[in-house]
Amino acid sequence: MSHTIEMSGHGPDWRLRFSLGVTVGWLLLGFIYISEVVGWTGFVRQQAPALGSFLEGAFAPLAFLWLVVGFFLQQQQLRENTHTIQLQLEQMRRSVEQAEVQARAIAADELHSRQDTFLRSNALVGEQLSMIVGWIITSYSNTSEETMALWRRSTQGEVAAFPMDAIRRCFADEVDAAELFHGSEIRHAHTERFIKAFERLLEAGIACDSNGLLEGALLDGAHGRVYRLMTESAPA
Repeated sequence: MSHTIEMSGHGPDWRLRFSLGVTVGWLLLGFIYISEVVGWTGFVRQQAPALGSFLEGAFAPLAFLWLVVGFFLQQQQLRENTHTIQLQLEQMRRSVEQAEVQARAIAADELHSRQDTFLRSNALVGEQLSMIVGWIITSYSNTSEETMALWRRSTQGEVAAFPMDAIRRCFADEVDAAELFHGSEIRHAHTERFIKAFERLLEAGIACDSNGLLEGALLDGAHGRVYRLMTESAPA
């Protein structure tokens, strides 16, 4: 009710002040009319129907006036409520947008963390895969001088020495891929270990790969090429 009388904190609405002034003036005129024309004694002695008709006629303009004023005040109140709701909706929209930005930032941080974890795992698994290829080549070539040189290069930090040598031999037709990777029970077992480890690494890379770069890098790298040679030469 106080919000209706004091619209938006700027004091009473001008229509309310005007209506109060008109009401007070109208009542004063009514008192003057009764005092000067009818007389209070004659007014009090009026019959109930006549008194009711007089009062009805006297207050009908005021009732209509306040009905109209109430309508306009209610319209203004509705406009202010609508404006308030719009401000609240705008604030809610901004809150939703801020929440979406925060959610995207959290998702990006999580993805970055998973990518860092994958890259560290990739280095460790890469060493394991290279060692497996080394055992395969050693099983195929025994302890030849070339194989021993590859082991020395591998232990000195050249992780891709064995995978690159296997790729070179296969593409140069020095060895048959099926014979190299599946020609004996031992080499076939090492090959199966390599395939399973590489596929797990590939799945981990795809899980944290938002643009396909990691998957492509793994498949096109030395270990990925060896993986394709192993799977393509596997016995049916």
